[in-house]
Amino acid sequence: MPAAASPSAPGSLDPGSGTTDRRLRALRAAAGGSTNDRLFLATLRIHVPPTLWTGPFSRRHPAVRLEILNQGVVTPEISVSDYWISGGPPGIWASEISAYPDVVKVDGLAEVGGGSLYRIAYRNPPIIYLYRRLRLPLQFPLWVEAGRIRWEVAARYSEFQEILEHAREVDPEFEIVSIRRGPLRSHLPLLTDAQQRLLHEAMEAGYFAVPRGITLTALARKLNRSKSAISESIALIEKKLLETALRPAMVPV
Repeated sequence: MPAAASPSAPGSLDPGSGTTDRRLRALRAAAGGSTNDRLFLATLRIHVPPTLWTGPFSRRHPAVRLEILNQGVVTPEISVSDYWISGGPPGIWASEISAYPDVVKVDGLAEVGGGSLYRIAYRNPPIIYLYRRLRLPLQFPLWVEAGRIRWEVAARYSEFQEILEHAREVDPEFEIVSIRRGPLRSHLPLLTDAQQRLLHEAMEAGYFAVPRGITLTALARKLNRSKSAISESIALIEKKLLETALRPAMVPV
């Protein structure tokens, strides 16, 4: 499972290096002038509110680690995600998690790497609607431990400001762990509209879920396209995403 970012990484916030307010002042200074072509990337650490099951669950079990691997749409009000939760055989946490009021359904899937995979349907928290309105993709995985979520954000400056405002409302003492900025074109892959649609449809269908929620054959049938055409298109999308991820890091703020 992914490890937490090293405190010595560029742009990281280590003890004594400054406060969240100082980071925000640096952000505003760096955003002087035109910001339409700038992308801001940050890692935030926020206390999960008690209305979301991951908050009270992880506070009750502070030694347990959760990783949120993806997010799909069941209905406009309900989402489903795959979670890796440390410790125990498959399904050990299912009964406890299903008792939280925002949880709709829990399935224990498999034991993996010192923990287990669960597929959990839940009522959308406010952040889902914010990202949906801003038309931004959530960055996965997300890490939750002892009641706090480590949340990575990638957005233009104005969108970034809205997300920070939401974070401040949820947790006035939230932390900016790291922050970077760079040209928008250097980070976002140049996917066509058709590729963006296919990627979104494949994600919603569970093609990129762990474990995979739909086969390539079934996805092609669902989208009324040939298996070979879907395979080639997804391979090209993955190539663009990989090339983007391997580009040099941006200049730290």
